[in-house]
Amino acid sequence: MRVEGDLPELLSAIARTIAESLGYEAVVVNLYRPAWNDFCVTTVHGSEAARAQLLGQVRPLEEWERLLDQRFERRGAFVVPTEELDGSQKDAWQPEDALFVPLRHTDGHLLGILSVDEPAGRLRPTDDELDVLVALADHAALAVQAAQEAAESQRHRLALERLLAVSSRLPAEPVADEILRAVCAGVREALGFENVLAALRDPHGRLEPRAAVGWDLDDTQRKPVFLHDIQGLLDPAFEIEGCYLLPDDEAAKRISLQRQAYVSELNGRGPRAWFHHWLLVPLHDSVGEVIGILWADEPDDRLLPSRDKLQALRVFANQAAAAIVTSAHLRELRFLADHDPLTRLLNRRAFVERLDGEVARATRYGRSFGLVLCDLDDFKELNDRYGHQVGDEALQGFARTLQSALRKGDDAFRIGGDEFALMLAEASEDDAREVVHRILEQAGELRASFGVATCPDHARESQTLFRLADAALYEAKRDGSGIRFAA
Repeated sequence: MRVEGDLPELLSAIARTIAESLGYEAVVVNLYRPAWNDFCVTTVHGSEAARAQLLGQVRPLEEWERLLDQRFERRGAFVVPTEELDGSQKDAWQPEDALFVPLRHTDGHLLGILSVDEPAGRLRPTDDELDVLVALADHAALAVQAAQEAAESQRHRLALERLLAVSSRLPAEPVADEILRAVCAGVREALGFENVLAALRDPHGRLEPRAAVGWDLDDTQRKPVFLHDIQGLLDPAFEIEGCYLLPDDEAAKRISLQRQAYVSELNGRGPRAWFHHWLLVPLHDSVGEVIGILWADEPDDRLLPSRDKLQALRVFANQAAAAIVTSAHLRELRFLADHDPLTRLLNRRAFVERLDGEVARATRYGRSFGLVLCDLDDFKELNDRYGHQVGDEALQGFARTLQSALRKGDDAFRIGGDEFALMLAEASEDDAREVVHRILEQAGELRASFGVATCPDHARESQTLFRLADAALYEAKRDGSGIRFAA
């Protein structure tokens, strides 16, 4: 008993010891199944006929509770004589007599029941015999408890090992979908949830499924679900270790989905069983905003998760959230290397590189492209009168106008305060004029001036082309024409 071993082997040894030392021909161990709230016969010491008849037999908790009556209790065992049933008074063991001992966890809850039958002396047990039987049953209970705790500890170690494995597999510059796929697989393998889904919130509040195991990702994307649809599930009353675990009836009160949600299949019975529960873990960014959801369902043991399991699930979710935030920061840093943070247009560094490259290609391959420089009229006055916030909003609005007016293959740049540049692929003067007029039509109250130069018509060298377009812009502002072409 002091050496870790196989539980069935240990229980068989205990049953054999009870049979040999106390002289019972049949010794049966019934283990409690919390997922089903019943007892299943897992060990039988006796004849082959008894083993064939009893192994795997299931009895609900209610049947045993009727026998766990204090009037049958003797020295920690429960002796139910036949006379309780037929009124007879006999000292000899009767075929319908029952003798069993509860196997209890050290905290008092039932782990199983040890039952014996057919004493060799054909007599009912003495107090001394009951004391020995109860002592041996206590050893059996310790074996069951130790095995269950060892299994739980092993699952917890597996969860941590799996978590480390997921961490080690993430690339130095992780991609969100790769992160979420690894986390979903880790939750399934380490924590025993058959179905796991990870969804990220898009700018409109929609929860976009990005990775799943058990579920078909395409099926989960057919109808949109928004964060506000399930916000009610994140109720502090049902929060455990940063996870939200709700019974189905409570979840139904708190969601606003117009269709039936997924219904669990791996359900059980009893107070500790999973029964159509909802288990969600929000993914938070560095300031606490919800950026996504991790949803786990179909526990393979059909039980509600323990606190340890929920802690591990929260750690998986935290890892996913942290990696996604890191990934987003890396993408933003990479983006800002050649983009303007305010308008999100390409910046001056990107403009200089692209201009040199476009001029070289146009010259080498006999192609043309148009360079347009523009700035907002009276922008300084706008800033001075209404403040920098209004000025920033004007710049952002004008940037959006530029992007919407450009043709496919064209690019827009912010090259300074209120100065912008456009590169128009394969563009003649007429093409450039058409693009500029489209910008002016969409600009609304914003007024701008434009200078246009084309390659190779006006210049075959980037600095010269820029100087000509800039000079044309100056002339357009000076004479108020709005648009001028290089001479």
